[in-house]
Amino acid sequence: MVGCVELRHLSGFVAVAEELHFGRAADRLHIAQSPLSQQIRLLERDLGVRLFDRTTRSVQLTAAGRALLKPARRLLAEASAARRTVQAAHLGEVGRVTLGFAGASSYSALPVLTRAVTSEHPGIELVLEGQTYAGEALGRIAEGSLDLGFVALPVRRGIGARVVRMERLQLALPDSHPLADRAEVAFAELAREPFVTFPLSRGSAVREAMMQACHEAGFAPRIAQEAPDSYTMLALVGAGVGLAVVVESARNIQLGHVVFRPLAGDDVPVLPIALGWRSGNQSAALAAVLRVADRVLPTPADFHG
Repeated sequence: MVGCVELRHLSGFVAVAEELHFGRAADRLHIAQSPLSQQIRLLERDLGVRLFDRTTRSVQLTAAGRALLKPARRLLAEASAARRTVQAAHLGEVGRVTLGFAGASSYSALPVLTRAVTSEHPGIELVLEGQTYAGEALGRIAEGSLDLGFVALPVRRGIGARVVRMERLQLALPDSHPLADRAEVAFAELAREPFVTFPLSRGSAVREAMMQACHEAGFAPRIAQEAPDSYTMLALVGAGVGLAVVVESARNIQLGHVVFRPLAGDDVPVLPIALGWRSGNQSAALAAVLRVADRVLPTPADFHG
């Protein structure tokens, strides 16, 4: 069928078949009725069948017309998909972009970005790599094994970055803990408490901020256990293994026996969470993802960098 008919003739046929009226179909296609009628005649001639029974008062599909409608729709849809793919390839908006993420901040932002990219750029494959913390993500972006990642500021030379969230630190603790009844908790009150935190080796910005805040409060935190991700960390908190300093987005993780309390003081760390990429990366697919991110993950108004 593809070799003997034109796609515009199939498009005209589908419009008439759905409208059952040549005038409405012509209006839908933004052409005059006479060229549309000619397209249908040419299609009928090429196929050697009559597709419509036409009278002065009605238009009806013949048996041959009904048989053609479904494959015609499929061919037009495939042609449209092929056109989009070719145009995307021409613009460089096809390919593979690797995106590293870890922690509650990225859990909140990631679905927004991935859904938008999938919808707007079906030719781009987003490869998501979990448990890639800020420090590790920066190293992998710099060496070229990762295209994009959620990182903390400041970034090293040669890395581009844009802040997408501002995260204030807070405390996660078991609901049975004596401090759970408090409206807020100061770092100095945690000197004797066991902590659950992210692994030292992974370069977690949250862990670094927690360690610094504890140091400024006059003590070194006692690490009871390390956890590979936010869900495991909060599960350990709920089990009574220790307390955890987490970002505000962690509240979106619903686990039993865990409560969240603000940390007291005007100097509680607020972490800017950024998307980072290698400045010299010339990938058009990455550029397309960054354009989507600019729109769906705008820089917060309270960031002053």
